[in-house]
Amino acid sequence: VEAVHLIADGKAPRIPQPKEGATYEGIQKKENAEISWDQPAAALHNWIRGHDKVPGAWTTINGQVVTFYGSSLLDASVPAGQELTIKGASRPGLVTKNGLVIFGNDGKMVLVRNLQFEDGKMIPASKYFSADETTALELTEEEKKIAEDIR
Repeated sequence: VEAVHLIADGKAPRIPQPKEGATYEGIQKKENAEISWDQPAAALHNWIRGHDKVPGAWTTINGQVVTFYGSSLLDASVPAGQELTIKGASRPGLVTKNGLVIFGNDGKMVLVRNLQFEDGKMIPASKYFSADETTALELTEEEKKIAEDIR
């Protein structure tokens, strides 16, 4: 009760917290989460997972900032896929049926499952090259009649 009265009266002591020995880290900012490609695969995986979901580890692909989510170490032979040039990476990534395979400087692989673009759109990494494709819905004559009846 006494502490509440001191605060209410504006007489509570104010002791600044010393910075020496502080054990907290500041809130992570997006500009500090860029992926540094000159690292082994395990470090890349840890960086991506450590920034998953906020703020998200990111890199530049085709001049656009792309954020990586959902990584795992991949201990297998190099899968078949379509090459994707990533700015700063020593070798291109591979868009495979399971996601985007990226390579550490040790030649080992990391699988990234989801990608998010600057506009906020998130896609499975395996759909990177088909992300811009749109499919028009074509109705049969019977479906057109049903659609008209519903209208």
